[in-house]
Amino acid sequence: MSEDLIKAETRTEFGKGAARRIRRANKVPAVIYGHGNDPIHVTLPGHDTMMAIKHGGTNAVLNIEVDGKVQLALTKQIQQHAIKGFLEHVDFVAVRKGEKVTVEVRIHLVGDAAAETFVATENNVVTLEAEATHIPESIEVSIEGLTAGTQILASDLTLPAGSTLVTDPDQLIVNITQEKSQEEAEAELAEAESEAGIEHDAPEGEDAEAGASADGGDAAADSAPDEG
Repeated sequence: MSEDLIKAETRTEFGKGAARRIRRANKVPAVIYGHGNDPIHVTLPGHDTMMAIKHGGTNAVLNIEVDGKVQLALTKQIQQHAIKGFLEHVDFVAVRKGEKVTVEVRIHLVGDAAAETFVATENNVVTLEAEATHIPESIEVSIEGLTAGTQILASDLTLPAGSTLVTDPDQLIVNITQEKSQEEAEAELAEAESEAGIEHDAPEGEDAEAGASADGGDAAADSAPDEG
């Protein structure tokens, strides 16, 4: 949870024009909803909000002061400019200390599996129930030295204290298989393309050689003496 206090201004203007004016002032339009209350529309300082969210990660919990009252707010949705990267809008959910919330937490692999293996992350997030002020940024999964045939399920994960798994315990998280040779990979690709009806044109050189061979055959036939 971010310990920094972010001071918000209540917002009464809405629409694209108002949002553009807010962003030009290096601020961010946002909304806080939850606990059965009416949504609170606010304007936040752009740089401070960006840094707090970066520090807190995907499920950042911020201290936001609105009209003199501090509200804990869980980040739920972020709209960010695709090129310039600045925050365009943020949705928050109001939370309280000690309250349990359901969040998605990413999987972070550490270490290296055994040689000649292929590591596939089948699911890169799991859903947890955690205390609002103690949401883990990620869950580390060690694959150090693991051999082909090893599978890691959601039930195998080591969760932080106070967190409960919501995801199906049998959900496959990591699958380690034997690394395929180039020939095997090419054969599988060719089979998949064949089943999909994908045909590749022969290289121009092969076409020319085939044509020359055919022409040569015809010429030989024409020059052969007639029998009888």
